[in-house]
Amino acid sequence: MIQVSDHYYQAHVFVCQNERPAGHERGCCNSKGATKLRNYMKVRAKELGIPMTRINTAGCLDRCELGPVMVIYPEGTWYRYETTEDIDAILDDHLVGGQVVGRLQLSPDQ
Repeated sequence: MIQVSDHYYQAHVFVCQNERPAGHERGCCNSKGATKLRNYMKVRAKELGIPMTRINTAGCLDRCELGPVMVIYPEGTWYRYETTEDIDAILDDHLVGGQVVGRLQLSPDQ
């Protein structure tokens, strides 16, 4: 069994920053505020001193219609978010508290 201490990061957050042309039928996370919210998340995580966590920019995560989206590993939990309050809930509840934020979680069939 892999122990948390066996990983360089305890949590790795991939935040979609994909950008498609305006009017694209699938849309894109970037046009829905993903970059601004990712930047907020990085600053806020540092302020909170969340250890062993990396927040990375990701290309298309292929859930464009649901965006903006992110996925957190090692659990593989997917979230859709829209506001800084949503980001705060993910940071506080998931990354600090270890609890999934149900109201923001995406299911595999979405």
